[in-house]
Amino acid sequence: MVAYILRRILLMIPTLFGIMVVSFVIVQFAPGGPVEQMIAQMSGQNVAATERVTGSEAGDFAGQQMPRAQDSTEVSTYRGARGLRPEIIARIEKQFGFDKPPLERFASMMWNYIRFDFGQSYFRDISVLDLIKEKLPVSITLGLWMTLLGYGVSIPLGIAKAIRDGSRFDVWTSSIVIIGYALPGFLVAVLLIVLFAGGSFWDIFPLRGLVSENWASLPWYQQILDYLWHITLPIIAMAIGGFATVTLLTKNSFLEEIRKQYVVTARAKGLNERQVLYRHVFRNAMLLIIASFPAAFISAFFGGSLLIETIFSLDGLGLLGFQSVLNRDYSVVFATLYIFSLMGLVIGLVSDLMYMWVDPRIDFENREV
Repeated sequence: MVAYILRRILLMIPTLFGIMVVSFVIVQFAPGGPVEQMIAQMSGQNVAATERVTGSEAGDFAGQQMPRAQDSTEVSTYRGARGLRPEIIARIEKQFGFDKPPLERFASMMWNYIRFDFGQSYFRDISVLDLIKEKLPVSITLGLWMTLLGYGVSIPLGIAKAIRDGSRFDVWTSSIVIIGYALPGFLVAVLLIVLFAGGSFWDIFPLRGLVSENWASLPWYQQILDYLWHITLPIIAMAIGGFATVTLLTKNSFLEEIRKQYVVTARAKGLNERQVLYRHVFRNAMLLIIASFPAAFISAFFGGSLLIETIFSLDGLGLLGFQSVLNRDYSVVFATLYIFSLMGLVIGLVSDLMYMWVDPRIDFENREV
């Protein structure tokens, strides 16, 4: 077991390194990097943009941003920088670290990431870790409730479908969960808003935020109710499409176990169906579902839904990642990629170890990575 865990951990290193290399190379060819973003803002006489550059030096060239170079033949490698003084562009490059060769920048970035030093956001006056912590409450809410609701409904429903395999109940519930799986989450969200959030019918639920503006002044029990009131529609919109996978996986897993010889033997010994199901079938049938729980939880926790967060004005990690890509805030983009990739690799290992916890017969020592 220890040898297998060590092999998996050692394998994470080149895997994570490869992910970062590929992402870094792709970004190098993407137009409109942070330097060009700053140049575009400065060309538009955006004083706030100028103040970001070199901090205390901003005042030195706040009045220099618009003067043009005297040499009309001078050509900048950056789009939109034509005519700007070279020293201004040099300062911007230094501010973002683009005055160094790509290989040196990548090596410096990885060295910092190994020490969990993710630096500052390019366009926000906050560290990347603090920015992620700021968005975590939304992701925690969406991920935790989506996982609890999904497993809490899907597992009992899957067991009931397995017991009533082929019945009308099985057919109708299969149709419902498959339709829910096929419907895009954002479409369900829009439908819920139209029906229950002041659209064309009822105005029951709020449309934005996790809590009300006066949440801090409410008694504790009203704070809980206010919180649940706000998250009802977003959670339903996200979870309704997630029922199908776990429900059908649970059903098929139970059906496979029910047809095995040990179930026939248990019935022959006089055990009733409930005893057979929960004493013998349940443990074996739940192997796949339990083992996949860590990965499903982390996926829901960090994946979120960009469109759901946008529709319900929830500022979470999904929206943060999207905005960072649009703004070319590479410090946030690469930091979140590194953190989520590392967590994904660790959770993959945890999922494998969950198999052993559920079924000790699994031997990892003789398993190839």
